[in-house]
Amino acid sequence: MCRTAEDPEPREPNGAGDGDDRTTDAAFSALLEDSAEELYESAPCGYLSTLMDGTIAKINNTLLEWLGTDREAVVARKRFADLLTVGGRLYHETHFAPLLRMQGRITGVALEMRTGDGGRLPVLVSSVVKHSGDGEPLLIRTTVFDASARRSYEQELLRRQQEAEEARRQAEADRARLTEALAALQRSLLPAELPAVPGLETAVHYHTASPDRLGGDFYDLFPLDGKRWAFFLGDVSGKGPRAAAVTSLTRYTLRTAALHDPDPAGALGTLNTVLHERYTGDDPRYCTAIFGVLEPDRDTGEVTVRLASGGHPPALVTRADGTAHFLPTPGGLLVGVLPDPHFVAATTVLAPGDTLLLYTDGLTEARTGPDRTDLYGDEALHAFATRLDGPPPSGLVQALTALLDGLGDGVDDDTALLALGVPARPGATRTGRTGRRA
Repeated sequence: MCRTAEDPEPREPNGAGDGDDRTTDAAFSALLEDSAEELYESAPCGYLSTLMDGTIAKINNTLLEWLGTDREAVVARKRFADLLTVGGRLYHETHFAPLLRMQGRITGVALEMRTGDGGRLPVLVSSVVKHSGDGEPLLIRTTVFDASARRSYEQELLRRQQEAEEARRQAEADRARLTEALAALQRSLLPAELPAVPGLETAVHYHTASPDRLGGDFYDLFPLDGKRWAFFLGDVSGKGPRAAAVTSLTRYTLRTAALHDPDPAGALGTLNTVLHERYTGDDPRYCTAIFGVLEPDRDTGEVTVRLASGGHPPALVTRADGTAHFLPTPGGLLVGVLPDPHFVAATTVLAPGDTLLLYTDGLTEARTGPDRTDLYGDEALHAFATRLDGPPPSGLVQALTALLDGLGDGVDDDTALLALGVPARPGATRTGRTGRRA
């Protein structure tokens, strides 16, 4: 037979279950016998009632215990504001009390109360005005919650925030010092300025892709004797301090080799021997480089350029007539990879108005397009230089600098630019590819 709510499961009249039920019922009845006064006095929060002028008329034991005082010292002797700290009283008089009078209720206001031992008790206070049947305000009922744990949490949170802010400021300062140190080190790996070469105009630019990374691009221009000048430009593998060490060694080796034997292929061969012998094993290091020799002719104003390339992007020659072409050096191997490589040499002559441009692959490998998936490339560089219609070295480098800046974060590698050109003859005009006068 099924039982319903009106037909509960029968219990044995004298079973053990009857005794347990009677015990539970007695405990529950004892809880219900708590008087309203006991609930008021022993509540887990503080209660007090004040007259409209703030005089305390009633206060519960919980709040008295928190404050460490007794009822006789408070009731009818103090106002609510007297229980507050100096700052709390000021806030009560200027904000809390006026708002309470206007609104009739205010909740969750953070204040501090004074304890009997001179301490401070952080509390959250809510007050409501009790009115008579005629709407006249009679008294103020206030509830006080101990906010010590919340205050400790807030203080700990504030401390953590301050520590995080200090750590952030320290990290920014450390990064600034590191950036400054890297910039100084980068400058030390490059000539402070290029020397003046009779009958030649020069321009240079170094584009740093990231101030946090030490690049490996390098260049130099220096005299060999009274008639000839040597130059080089290249890029070592890797970034950071190790790459900087290779850069320093490369510059020193090339300058020394050029003074001993200015043959371009021979200078690269000497560098290859040094790098291959020193950086074999688990940490191979190599570089790409172009090394050349300039020999101006004072009679014709032309400059003969003999250069050799070791795996480097080809030099670009812009002519006074507005044309441009790459100087072919096919097959040149990376410097330092093989023990006995073959370096490719080339020769050209710069006439007045001609410019030789050397650059590192940060330019041609810059990423373009909406998704930064396309490389800028040699063809784009050739077209760009051709549109400039035979500029002098300074104009060519300025235009390329603006191009690099315009590519923005698409340039993710350092880029070195070195332009060497023969000044156009004074008063000379040149005809561009389209017949335009410049």
